[in-house]
Amino acid sequence: MMTTMKTGCLALTMLAAAFAGIAAQTTPGSSGETVITNVTLLPMDRSGTVPGQTVVIRNGTITAVGAAGSVRVAADATVIDGSGRYLMPGLAEMHAHVPPGADPSRDAVEDILFLYVANGITTIRGMLGSDYQIPLANELRRGDLLGPTFYVGAPSINGSSAPTPAAAEALVRAHAEAGYDLQKIHPGVSRETWDRMVEVAAEFGLTYGGHVPADVGLVHAIETGMSTVDHLDGYVQAVASDDVVAQVNTGQDISLEGLVSGVDEAKISEIVRLTVEHDVYVVPTMYLWENLYGAPDAEAFLRLPEMRYVSEAQKNAWRRQAAGGPREDPAAVRAFLDLRSRILKELADAGAPIMMGTDSPQLFNVPGFALHREIAVMSEAGMTNQQILESGTVAVGNYVRDHLKIDDHFGTIAPGQRADLVLLQSNPLEDLANLTDRAGVMVRGRWISRAEIDEGLANLAAKHAGG
Repeated sequence: MMTTMKTGCLALTMLAAAFAGIAAQTTPGSSGETVITNVTLLPMDRSGTVPGQTVVIRNGTITAVGAAGSVRVAADATVIDGSGRYLMPGLAEMHAHVPPGADPSRDAVEDILFLYVANGITTIRGMLGSDYQIPLANELRRGDLLGPTFYVGAPSINGSSAPTPAAAEALVRAHAEAGYDLQKIHPGVSRETWDRMVEVAAEFGLTYGGHVPADVGLVHAIETGMSTVDHLDGYVQAVASDDVVAQVNTGQDISLEGLVSGVDEAKISEIVRLTVEHDVYVVPTMYLWENLYGAPDAEAFLRLPEMRYVSEAQKNAWRRQAAGGPREDPAAVRAFLDLRSRILKELADAGAPIMMGTDSPQLFNVPGFALHREIAVMSEAGMTNQQILESGTVAVGNYVRDHLKIDDHFGTIAPGQRADLVLLQSNPLEDLANLTDRAGVMVRGRWISRAEIDEGLANLAAKHAGG
């Protein structure tokens, strides 16, 4: 294995402190309808915008969409004025972490869930499961707790948890029977163990995603049905020249400079083609990798505005983590990150499905806020605004339907879709920074106004003020 590559998710630490006074639901009339009037839609089942629309929501579902004045609205409906505003589906964080362990602080869990909603994120995929997370996901679906819809990944299969094929089989069976939505993969799995995991997962219809173990390799992982490749794991190695691969296979360490300089151009096109052909979703976590390899100035990061919502314990953990990070030649690091960006753009332009994700709360990634920093890096990589918005909306709905085999309907604005929505003051297709210019967020039909979000954030910041 290449010692210079980060192959494991970093140790998780919880965002601490209680949160009280979470935004209350707007109370509709007896009809139960909420109506957003005269709004410009970003429907996300097609490109562009549709002006002058009315959207009707009842029981957490969009029931009607049409031109203003042409849609039947109950007399006692709760009306939200969309004039001059833009309505799009809520965003998704597809490599999220909520606190692990058997019994984490309920306050810490609720804080993280609120931070997602406050940032317009109405769907998350948890990528390191615990038993308590399955009932938590059910609470969220029922509306007993404010937070995004939660798809729960199982505890990981890795070199320690599954050292043999039999161990992998036992874990997959247990996780499927427990009701997890997918199987998380970490490094260290042998190819023999991987192949048995694939066979057993197929028996249960349980898909799998995450890291690509070095002994398995990206090509074999894709060809055997890996559903999502997170962190662009294995892509840089997969496009390396045969000479570089031979050095790695004989146990030689390869620097970032050697890895990047040994790219085989023909292999880039081939791995992109293979990804598209097998409908593999890619969760690139670009912002995290910029931080991991960029020798970050911890104090500069900790002065970012969103750090007011982070405990002092978490900040100190990030300081230690940054101090122990990799240190390579800055030019080689930049070339490595540029190669990742190039691969991402070529995947997106070829039609490979991309999904937003950050690995929060990893290094300097504040849940919710980090997704908007991820979006900026995706843009810098050359993805179009439309591609980026699709990666957090319609692509996620397709993944849940086609890969998780869950009969949810979300990610676009149309009748029958889950009412996960973000109302914006300005058009994100013109400037992705407008995604932070929110008038409010709707989660499964529950409306949270900008004022309520601001109040919740202020309360959380106050708890962390002064350490």
